[in-house]
Amino acid sequence: MKRFDVSSVSKELKIKMYMRMQQIRMFETRTIEHAKQKLIRGPLHLYIGEEANAVGACAALEKGDYVTSTHRGHGHCIAMGGDLKKMFAEICGRTTGYCKGKGGSMHIADLDLGIIGANGIVGAGMPIAVGAAIAMDNQSRKNVILCFFGDGASNTGSFHEALNMASIWKLPIVFYCENNHYAISTSSSDSLNIHDISIRALSYGIPGKTIDGNDALEVYLTTREARQRAVNGEGPTLIEAKTYRTIGHWIGDPVRYRTGSEEEEWRAKCPIRRLRDYLLGTKEATEAEIAHIDTEVKAEIDEAERFARESSDPTPDEALSDIYA
Repeated sequence: MKRFDVSSVSKELKIKMYMRMQQIRMFETRTIEHAKQKLIRGPLHLYIGEEANAVGACAALEKGDYVTSTHRGHGHCIAMGGDLKKMFAEICGRTTGYCKGKGGSMHIADLDLGIIGANGIVGAGMPIAVGAAIAMDNQSRKNVILCFFGDGASNTGSFHEALNMASIWKLPIVFYCENNHYAISTSSSDSLNIHDISIRALSYGIPGKTIDGNDALEVYLTTREARQRAVNGEGPTLIEAKTYRTIGHWIGDPVRYRTGSEEEEWRAKCPIRRLRDYLLGTKEATEAEIAHIDTEVKAEIDEAERFARESSDPTPDEALSDIYA
């Protein structure tokens, strides 16, 4: 963090980012408990370890901006201010959820907050982001769309098509690659012949930057700069954030493809602990203030869990409602 000029980042924003990151971590940890009790049906792709990316990047957005998400989308939704109760209820398949319990973990959306939605198809959010950016450009809006995707998605055709179209039309998009080094169980070192995904930006004549995705402040400052470039009509930027999911690809993943030493190395780079230590080191927060935030967040998660548990399941006669074809 010391390598960057953080003087323009207020104490209040830094503390808010810490709070949001704890919301994500505690939310995801609680869903694991529910999954073990078989209270959640379907797969869960959790965001533990990557919190600085969603929080830092979304903190750089302004009212009217949008995000497209991925199958690992809970963190993006929370970072945008998503309703924890509705999220928990949706993941548990309850009628009070964002999509009335029909979308589940991978399909949460809240257009009022700018969350266009998560997507279970790898790379599929990228052409959606291009479409949204075309609409904003046609409306002459001074807004952007932040498009999250992973290292695996960077090898799909939709990645190259989206970057090409966005670059030639100078669309207001920030392409944000969360490179957590694994596409399911395939290491990026086995699927990429380059060290940095950001170098692919050169092929499309746009800026490409590789950053530390576990440093919330670096993420924020880089995304803020890319956003400003986009609203100035200069087109998209490709940001590659090196990060790591400290658990499996999904909740039942045995993770036999990684070494214990690798996981231990990345856990030592915990983004939440790094921001906490930074705040304490700069005296922008005290131990007591940090503990108070943690206690408040836990209470929010407890309430979201209670709300979901007390909500009803959809009835059979609702099966064909809200279906569009």
